[in-house]
Amino acid sequence: MENAKAIEILKEAILLERRGKAFYAQAAAATKSEAARKIFTMMSEEEDEHIQYLTTQFKHFTQTSEFLKPKTHSNNKEEEVAMQVLSEEFKKEVNAADYEAAAIAAAMDFEMRAVKVYSDRAKESTDPHEKELYQILADWEKGHHELLKRLNDALKEQIWNDNRFWPF
Repeated sequence: MENAKAIEILKEAILLERRGKAFYAQAAAATKSEAARKIFTMMSEEEDEHIQYLTTQFKHFTQTSEFLKPKTHSNNKEEEVAMQVLSEEFKKEVNAADYEAAAIAAAMDFEMRAVKVYSDRAKESTDPHEKELYQILADWEKGHHELLKRLNDALKEQIWNDNRFWPF
């Protein structure tokens, strides 16, 4: 019974990541902003990493009924710097009411859904490797959400300033 649940969650996780990859790839293709295209492309590539990460676990688990010890995810400092630069460019190129801003808001919801799935499974699993796998993924997705939230907040602040929505 526990194996069936583990396989079900792995399938759900792979599907969730494939949908995320498709979403980000579509957003990259649809945007007119070069900075947004780069951000969405980077996010799509990250989702691809998650797919590979989960697929490896799925193949191993279906063959052995055991989870591999997951590799920890390390933040790439160069990628973080690139993302900060892109974020500044993004804020200059994108209006808070544009398609890209709507895509960011939708992506935030998508990432939080992934965090919930992974966090819930990390809590309920009794297998230490499975627990670790889903905690790593939850943390990874939290990082995505935080980046998107910063972009969304900056755009929101920009529209408030541009339209003088401040009460004082």
